Amino acid sequence: MKKLIVLTLFAMIGYSLKSQEAIGYKMPPKEIAELINADPTPSVAIDADGYWMLLLHRPDLPSVEVLAQDELRLAGIRINPENNGPSRTGYVKQIEITTTEKDAKRTVLQGLPQDPRIGNISWNPKGGQFAFTLDFEQHIELWVADLKTATATKISQQPVNNTMPGRPYTWLPNGRELFYLAVPERGEKPKASRKPSGPNVQENIGRQAPARTYQDLLSSPHDEALFEYYCKATVRNIKLTDNTDTEWGPSDFYINFDPSPSGDFILVETLQKPFSYLVPYSRFPQKVAVYNRSGEEVKHIVNIPLADNIPIAYGSVQKGQRGHAWRNDAPATLYWVEALDGGDARVDVPFRDQLFFWDAPFKKAPRASMKFELRFSGVTWHSKNMAVANMYWWNSRRIVTGIFDPSAKSPKLAVLYDRNFEDRYSNPGSFVTDKNEWGQYILLTDKSNTYAYLTGPGASPEGNVPFLDRINLKTLETERLWHAAAPYYENISRILDVEKGDLIIRRESKDTPPNYFIINWKEQTSAALTQFKNPYQSLEGVEKQVISYEREDGVTLSGNLYLPKDYKPEDGPLPTLMWAYPNEFKDKSSASQVKGSPYEFIRLFWASPIYWVTQGYAVFDDISMPIVAMKDDEEPNDRFVEQLMANAKAAIDKLEAMGVTDRNRVAIGGHSYGAFMTANLLAHSDLFAAGIARSGAYNRTLTPFGFQSEDRTFWENPQLYLNMSPYAFAHKIKFPILLIHGEADNNSGTFPMQSERMYNAIKGHGGTTRLVMLPHESHSYVSFESINHMLWEQHEWLEKWVKNREQ
Repeated sequence: MKKLIVLTLFAMIGYSLKSQEAIGYKMPPKEIAELINADPTPSVAIDADGYWMLLLHRPDLPSVEVLAQDELRLAGIRINPENNGPSRTGYVKQIEITTTEKDAKRTVLQGLPQDPRIGNISWNPKGGQFAFTLDFEQHIELWVADLKTATATKISQQPVNNTMPGRPYTWLPNGRELFYLAVPERGEKPKASRKPSGPNVQENIGRQAPARTYQDLLSSPHDEALFEYYCKATVRNIKLTDNTDTEWGPSDFYINFDPSPSGDFILVETLQKPFSYLVPYSRFPQKVAVYNRSGEEVKHIVNIPLADNIPIAYGSVQKGQRGHAWRNDAPATLYWVEALDGGDARVDVPFRDQLFFWDAPFKKAPRASMKFELRFSGVTWHSKNMAVANMYWWNSRRIVTGIFDPSAKSPKLAVLYDRNFEDRYSNPGSFVTDKNEWGQYILLTDKSNTYAYLTGPGASPEGNVPFLDRINLKTLETERLWHAAAPYYENISRILDVEKGDLIIRRESKDTPPNYFIINWKEQTSAALTQFKNPYQSLEGVEKQVISYEREDGVTLSGNLYLPKDYKPEDGPLPTLMWAYPNEFKDKSSASQVKGSPYEFIRLFWASPIYWVTQGYAVFDDISMPIVAMKDDEEPNDRFVEQLMANAKAAIDKLEAMGVTDRNRVAIGGHSYGAFMTANLLAHSDLFAAGIARSGAYNRTLTPFGFQSEDRTFWENPQLYLNMSPYAFAHKIKFPILLIHGEADNNSGTFPMQSERMYNAIKGHGGTTRLVMLPHESHSYVSFESINHMLWEQHEWLEKWVKNREQ
């Protein structure tokens, strides 16, 4: 306990970093730089009918100068104050329009300004068009593109307000109108007074309100004023038929505005005061109401109070109503669920949730419907008499899918599947949906409503084999209609005609990048829709091998092994970089299942360790790092460190037995929870020559109300928090560890000070460590300078402490 007290005190002490280095931004070796800076392959968007295709070309990595622009961090949102949009977002720089017809031509979208920053793309529900936003330095605009003419036109007359997460506009079901959020008329931006008006005070009297460690929260009245200034918006209505743009809704904090399937009513959700300094905006008080097309309130549904006291236990939810939405199978029927356990997952009750309906124009009382034994997790609507619902329970890892009759007075769930959601092999897939008369997606069935269809990843001991199944809803018999076939990895992108057998799939292999094909599984025909080239030609000859092995207690593990091209066994063992991310499981069987597919094309992204295969390293990526509850009365993390070491040892033993790895020259690395893993492995074992830990959290007393999948608090199990904190064992880290962190990390729990304090703790005990803080970067790094420098840092570390390690 004395050690625990010391740990907590250290967490409260601020440290200044000494021995700073001003080295500027560096570039990694040429082979790595060419890979990270290769032109990205376009992404593809296909319309609901499977006819129109958009090829979305994304820009190169942005400069760090872009990230350095002014940014506001308010209530869990990061805002660009110059244009009233998000401060960190990806864009599309060019759109090509084509179709799924044979030999269709590509046409570049015309009418755009130079160097456009395109975002928020969505299809017109009636077809023929798509809408999108264009970001400028000082404002954001809403545009519409005509697919046949490949021309784009600006349609908004007021600046778009895109500060709140989500798309800032929506189509009406008629396809002729849109609603969008606009910047309201307002005065000057609130200015912070140099003289405080008084202390910032928070008070709690006897009310339990636990909260996880959120970042970017409000912290002062000035923050509240800025939040109101930038996040309030008006709702405007655009009619494409006469090019009018009129105000529909007054200035407010809109977080949802959703037209009913008929288009006659609008579900509106707005934030209400008082705001909180302890939770993000999503937990602020809310008003839910329904309006007509003229903007008049038809029915006030509910006021939802501040949700700062949701119990920490997984599966807990807010009290009262939640999840308001329109039924897709009716013109204007609202539904929501209410917790029957007070929202507390630790309360023992026969039913957890209940579903409610309310038909517009809301003259009659709401109708109580299905009660759920477990926590409600979604519904797929079909018709007045049929819907598919899901419920789950975290502690048992149980998920149940079944059919019910929404029109029944006391509907019962006819169970289709009742399984362990950690068991990937038993995953039956997700039900296929199709558009109905209102353009809403409902359960796809045959005309007799006897058969429905499922698509899924098809996890198996041989790897993922995606599939399309048909299920008889009466007998529950399942027939496999199509599945991916070796040597390809194939995924369904769009079902064109399930009766004829027409699909659009994305196909790839070890040697060929993903491309899109239109196929008929009945006639065994296939035609290419895209011909994307390999952006990583320097990796040709590098083969991905899915390696399976066992740890000492019998749990089966796996990972993806990459060896340098032209490597031969007689070349001998190689220096090796391992990369992983821990996952918790309740049983050995689920933990032992194979992930991914041996036929997937090699994918690179900024965080990948695969780059080092070009530098003479063996790379063992995405290796299994399961943390398993070994007894019925245990939780996975009760043996966290013990199992980390068992996993790591099994991986090294396997690669050494294969003759590809020199066990004295192995590095371990990870990002976020993988960084936490890395520090623990270096603190508790001598298995690795060095480690790379990016954007991690190392002192669990700083996340006292739970972390990752752990929902026990620090006060419930202080020894667990101590044992899992590598910060408490910094004095035992004797092998070199590279710590990298974004200075603007916004991820819950991974505050930048976590790496700063870990560095000081290791340095204070004479360990070998290096701390790299990346200016303006968040939890994921995005700028050209930061990513290339990160790769340089990692390369230099590996070369010095692993490849050229003194034996």
